Amino acid sequence: MSIALQGRFVGELPELAVRWQAEAAPEPTLIALNEPLATELGFDPAWLRSPDGLGLLVGARLPDNATPAAQAYAGHQFGGFVPRLGDGRALLLGEFVDASGRLRDLHLKGSGRTPFARGGDGLAAVGPMVREYVISEAMYALHIPTTRALAVVATGNPVYRETALPGAVLARVADSHLRVGSFQYASAISQSTGNLDLLRRLADHAIARHHPAAADADHPYLALLDAVSAAQADLIARWMLAGFVHGVMNTDNMTISGETIDYGPCAFMESFDPATVFSSIDSWGRYAYGNQPSVALWNLARFAEALLPLLDPDPEKAVALAEASLGTFMGRYDEHWSAGMRAKLGVPDAPADAVAPLIEELLPQLQQSRVDHTLFYRRLSAAARGDAEPVRGEFVDLATFDAWLARWLALGPDPEAMDRVNPVYIPRNHLVEEALTAATAGDVAPLERLLDAVRSPFAERPGFERYAEPAEKEFSASFQTFCGT
Repeated sequence: MSIALQGRFVGELPELAVRWQAEAAPEPTLIALNEPLATELGFDPAWLRSPDGLGLLVGARLPDNATPAAQAYAGHQFGGFVPRLGDGRALLLGEFVDASGRLRDLHLKGSGRTPFARGGDGLAAVGPMVREYVISEAMYALHIPTTRALAVVATGNPVYRETALPGAVLARVADSHLRVGSFQYASAISQSTGNLDLLRRLADHAIARHHPAAADADHPYLALLDAVSAAQADLIARWMLAGFVHGVMNTDNMTISGETIDYGPCAFMESFDPATVFSSIDSWGRYAYGNQPSVALWNLARFAEALLPLLDPDPEKAVALAEASLGTFMGRYDEHWSAGMRAKLGVPDAPADAVAPLIEELLPQLQQSRVDHTLFYRRLSAAARGDAEPVRGEFVDLATFDAWLARWLALGPDPEAMDRVNPVYIPRNHLVEEALTAATAGDVAPLERLLDAVRSPFAERPGFERYAEPAEKEFSASFQTFCGT
């Protein structure tokens, strides 16, 4: 099978790329292959399982025209600016056109040190790569824009963390890997040289690839800011509706395309609490569940700062344009989130003045009673069918909830519509850890079973009962996730 890997990013933006090669994988062994995605991309799954296919998936056997490269970018990490980050353990193998004619990136993670490694070994262990595979597949099934994992391949190399672990490479695809941090890096170069050429070329590249309508706008670069802001407002609303906590919303982890990227210390919230944090390094809760919309706006403000020289040569006018654009973000976010909540409650067409107070009053009750965010809405649909006892049993202040329930039922919620948007199965944290531990030891059966559940999240199925249940409280109380580097 022949695969044409273009080098569009490297060719158009050489200042943002360092040509590089993946480290050797002495014994590549397939752990997981995303066959539905492979077919969608136009790849032959059988070929990907072959020595040549595995060679592609670890970066060892590339087409002659391929120009693999580590991408350069900057970023605010937990609020502190780092002017030079980049792909420390990742490679962009190139771009390709998938079976539907869509341009995609093929990208490796854990493929070895690059010039951006900053003292790290550039490698990855099986567990964190499997985590990205599972979570990204769940996000895709939940209709949340995301990068997707094509395969996880064990390399045969050990990776040393607290102990020696088996190494692995993740192959993933994305509409692109352009980030807010890419613009921060280009902007810094433009400021230091007094030449806007690189920043302008990057913006033009982003417009052509992701937001082509901006090219026809009266002010293309302002339209680009508007488009990225709109895409992120939709994305973050979908995260919040699903109870997803990214965990490391640095500006280098916010894409221009509006896809979720870099599944490190991420997890799905169980007991509803806006202060939920899973990341071991987020000790002060900067990236807590409830903070994600405001952090997204903060990151977009950094994107706008990078674009200022393109918005207007007069700094004051440029700032005014950026502020006006950013001023629409929270309204867009609220619109998406409110529409999503009305759908989750099965009353999308009910009067706003009746639904808005119900939503406002519901969330404190969920938090007070530590109600499971996912199970609640499925049990609520059962209440719409006439069986309210399971959901009533979740609340400590039963009188207040009963009053809320009566007002909600009076709106005539549609339980079938609710079940189409409220999942039964999410990648529950204890099940993810179980799958990671087993895969690290060479047993992929728990991983395959978990994937089977989360790839069809809305249809309740016999035999999958444990995949719908939250973890024991002792597990959840101490659960943390790690970045995997």
